[in-house]
Amino acid sequence: MSRNEQVYLTPEREQEMRTELADMKGRQREELSERLRFAISQGDLSENADYHKAKEDQAFLEGKILEYEMILSEALIIDANAKQTGVINIGSHVTVKEGVHPEETYHLVGAVEANPREGKISNESPLGKALLGHRVGEEIIYKSPGGEMKMKIVKVE
Repeated sequence: MSRNEQVYLTPEREQEMRTELADMKGRQREELSERLRFAISQGDLSENADYHKAKEDQAFLEGKILEYEMILSEALIIDANAKQTGVINIGSHVTVKEGVHPEETYHLVGAVEANPREGKISNESPLGKALLGHRVGEEIIYKSPGGEMKMKIVKVE
């Protein structure tokens, strides 16, 4: 994530991240501290695999804590009330139909919480970019890895 990119989070993901961050700073740090104390008590650290593994885990955890703190400090939280305009924006649930295929519903979210398997698509993805700013009844065309796709917007929530 570069410093120039705006990070968008749903209120639910913001809360999940705050909970995870508190766990990392509390319970997980304490567990690593215990592991390090035990490994140090074993003596010679130069050949102590437990000590080296605990130090690696500690570095990883501290990096993850810094990442979460940065995301949470800079994130723009998606306002659920702003979705009522009928215009697709980040946070919208959009139902689309492509030709004869069944309708599909997507939740348009920021890149940090995108998960296509759960129907959460990024505002930075080709489909996400194409949907932004459109309304029910409009057709969009976007480029996918499989070629150009055309979809009709059926519903926006």
